[in-house]
Amino acid sequence: QVHLSESGGGLVQPGGSLRLSCATSGLPFSTYVWGWFRQAPGKRREFVAAIRRTDGTYYGGAVKGRFTISRDNAKSTVYLQMNNLKVEDTAGYYCAAVGGQKGPLTDALVYDFWGQGTQVTVSS
Repeated sequence: QVHLSESGGGLVQPGGSLRLSCATSGLPFSTYVWGWFRQAPGKRREFVAAIRRTDGTYYGGAVKGRFTISRDNAKSTVYLQMNNLKVEDTAGYYCAAVGGQKGPLTDALVYDFWGQGTQVTVSS
């Protein structure tokens, strides 16, 4: 059974940092592409970052230069380091997995599996 579990969310002040983790099981972790998306109330799910098997990384324009995605194949875990957080980063953050090249990694519909999400709130 496939299981993706996000953690690390919370309340942080503007300019602060958080590191999200997505622990996974039931998938051949190293062969999958992993992504992070976010969704704020009343808004569409937004691409944040993705990382390929070969460690190629991609970022959404709103987070580029502030967020870093990484993976630890030995721990079957993907991370999202978020620095210089802004109020507009407030959202539920979700990790997702896709096997193979099924379309643009910025498209949520491409992904096969999703976690339940972790809330990030940036507020003073």
